[in-house]
Amino acid sequence: MSSQSSENGKGLRVFVGTYTEPEQSASEGVYVYHMDPSSGKLTYDTVIQDLINPSYLAVHPQTGNLYVVHEKGTFQGNHGGGVIALSVHADPGRISLLNKQSSGGEDPCYISIERTGHYALVANYISGCVAMLPIYPDGMLGAPSSICQHAGSSIHPERQDSPYAHCILPDPSNQFAVALDLGIDKLRIYRMDLDAGQLQEHGDVPVAPGSGPRHLAFHPNGRYAYVVCELNSTLIGFGYIAESGTFEEIQSVRTLPQGYEGQNLPADIHITPNGKFLYVSNRKHESIAIFSIDADTGQLTVHDHIPSGGREPRGFAIDPGGKYMLVANQNSNNIVTFLIDPAKGQLSRTGDEVEVPMPVCIKFA
Repeated sequence: MSSQSSENGKGLRVFVGTYTEPEQSASEGVYVYHMDPSSGKLTYDTVIQDLINPSYLAVHPQTGNLYVVHEKGTFQGNHGGGVIALSVHADPGRISLLNKQSSGGEDPCYISIERTGHYALVANYISGCVAMLPIYPDGMLGAPSSICQHAGSSIHPERQDSPYAHCILPDPSNQFAVALDLGIDKLRIYRMDLDAGQLQEHGDVPVAPGSGPRHLAFHPNGRYAYVVCELNSTLIGFGYIAESGTFEEIQSVRTLPQGYEGQNLPADIHITPNGKFLYVSNRKHESIAIFSIDADTGQLTVHDHIPSGGREPRGFAIDPGGKYMLVANQNSNNIVTFLIDPAKGQLSRTGDEVEVPMPVCIKFA
């Protein structure tokens, strides 16, 4: 594990996950920047090398350590993907390897950490399974303590011939973990047993056949959840009851402008910290869709679609203050900074843009 560092900037630390493969990628690993909270400007810090396809990241809620997927079908000579634990030191630029573990399946594409910080949750896309891995007090990862295999298929002949787990994250109460499976058109709910380190099946929430649920965001008030679906470009709003871990559909809307019938693959979804606005990235349409959220009903109203500033906007992130959005355009190798209008949710480019090879995921420390 190595890094190459330039002079460190000040401000918020930003981690960028990338694809180091295929061969045309020039990526060297996870890129680290600092963002000036007054201007949104990014300053390069370092790159964490010796990582293969570190496409998705999670920051530990207590320690600030970084957990990175190894999105491949093999890991350390064995079948399946992996997860890497990195120690992030208070001294800027000091990031070191803690350890590596199997992810419990092939091609892990998503990782999150439940709120006590004792377990990581991983979605293994190709294997169609999700896993729970213990995080020890020293930050190191243990082998998966629970692996849950999904089964089934849906109507898309190429993308839904088997389960494809695409996302798993804890609910706001930290009692349940919610997994989205693109291949079987279901949200799968697990109760988290944090004493035993086990995921216990709790229930399923089906969505329309051919939807392909991909990513989920909970509203800050904990009463609503929103799912972006990759295969039919829809955004589904749910009422959520944390006591029972149950979802009730409120609404389904398109992520695209009226009249657009071209190809599209929605990717990421985020809500502003104040809960007023929701955004979705549209690959192929090359836009960020802007929605407002009715605080009383959870209903969405579409406001605009803003060009992402590049090709294939994959992941994006909103800074903790809700002032700026960073958009990772995977196929144009750039990250574009937008200013968020606090009253209307509108996005405007700040003029700041950085080149990053095949950026996929952005996380603020």
